[in-house]
Amino acid sequence: MIVTHTLLTETALADEFVAAFRARRLPEKFFYWFPLSVRAWLALCSDGAYRNYVRSRSLIARSAADLAGYIPPGPLEVLSLGSGQGDKDLLLIEALRPHGIRVSYTPVDTSQALLELACQGAVAAGLPAQGVKADFTRTDHLTALAPNPETPPRLILLLGNTLGAFDPLVETRALRKLLRGDDLLLVDGEIYAAQATVAGYDNPLNRRFAWAPLHAVGITEADGELVFEDREDARVPGLHPLTKHFRATRDVAARLGGESLTLGAGERLEMNHSYKYDADTFLRILRDAGLGQRWRGTSEDGRFQMVLVGAGAQ
Repeated sequence: MIVTHTLLTETALADEFVAAFRARRLPEKFFYWFPLSVRAWLALCSDGAYRNYVRSRSLIARSAADLAGYIPPGPLEVLSLGSGQGDKDLLLIEALRPHGIRVSYTPVDTSQALLELACQGAVAAGLPAQGVKADFTRTDHLTALAPNPETPPRLILLLGNTLGAFDPLVETRALRKLLRGDDLLLVDGEIYAAQATVAGYDNPLNRRFAWAPLHAVGITEADGELVFEDREDARVPGLHPLTKHFRATRDVAARLGGESLTLGAGERLEMNHSYKYDADTFLRILRDAGLGQRWRGTSEDGRFQMVLVGAGAQ
């Protein structure tokens, strides 16, 4: 049996989609909302073409036993923010078990389909699990995820460069509020490499994933083009948002449950972005949010890093 709690309803998501489209934006959550998008995401992860998925998963597989050494035996809640299908989470959880760590698993995602997959995987592995359908970037939802005094220690996971899908300066400070003295956060990020970074996203399989939510509402390649842009964030040296947008080359209408949402020829629909970092910048962002490093790992190609942090300096 799959147990989930809902903070973000499908009705609210539909209302948000309409409002966002009218504002000429397509935020991150809608790339995992439609069934076609979920299929495209799973395909992107399945064949090794999405290098960040491979890097993050490989780092977990290689480092899970080392990470277990930072967690004392006893009960532990693993709270996975933006869990997706949860397969990386389970790799780590399985490595914790031999160390006397008794895990309960709480995946959190806005996607009902991916949340179900994460819970199914945990139940099949014999783990107590309950999913939470929520948007952890919302203050009210993050408050609802805060631990109760009787909650056991927590390991919070934010994997797959998920932090980079939002504003890392804002989100790290918000996440700091979830951590008590014994709690830990495992977070990762892509190390910026200029044109090699762009090439990792502007490729046929990733374009299929990027097109999926547009296809779901009737917008196709015949209606316009996707444009990727490599930018810099002036707030912090070494912070690089990779952005994309859809530019309509003719008048087009998106259709969703009777709603007709139009874009005129030449108009842009801003789509989700992905922040990349200079290696030191990523660590600085964590430090500035009041998060102290306990452990750090780097992918074999040097293009991805994962950091275990706790509240306060270390």
